[in-house]
Amino acid sequence: MRVLLVIDMQKAMFSPDSLMFDLDGVIERINSLADVFRERGDQVIFIQHDGSSEGFCRPGTDDFDILSSLSVTEDDLLISKTANDSFYKTKLQEQLDHADVNELVITGISTDFCVDATIKSAIVKDYNVTVISDAHTTDDKPHLNAKQLVDHYNWTWSMMPPAKSKINVISFENYRKSGE
Repeated sequence: MRVLLVIDMQKAMFSPDSLMFDLDGVIERINSLADVFRERGDQVIFIQHDGSSEGFCRPGTDDFDILSSLSVTEDDLLISKTANDSFYKTKLQEQLDHADVNELVITGISTDFCVDATIKSAIVKDYNVTVISDAHTTDDKPHLNAKQLVDHYNWTWSMMPPAKSKINVISFENYRKSGE
């Protein structure tokens, strides 16, 4: 079974001060992927950052909620996390084991923090990982703009040597065409 992970696409992560690279396109592609996964009977999991210890993005607040432009259904799972790695002290591993998942398709925000940490954690846990190269985003940093960061991480992930599992970095369009 495959699972679509949508990482941290919450209201708190988006403000006029931090413009995310290709945000509208990323949202559109995530929604399209989620529809395909649901139609196939595969699972969609939304990961939500619980920033209570940092004083923001607390469960039960508007900031914690998934962006209203993303479609979330009753069958989707919501898992909260407190660290960059979506596996760290969460129920994600338990849910994946229960569903006998062997492949994770990863999307979301922030490319250079939570998305990267989750991908690397999934690889060492022997999951096959597919990163949708144009369905994750971040904002500009002092030394690189967001597009450069997205491009850099896509390249870095594609260069990771295979362990027991594999990592595949592919655009939304090519993923869709492949019928995966």
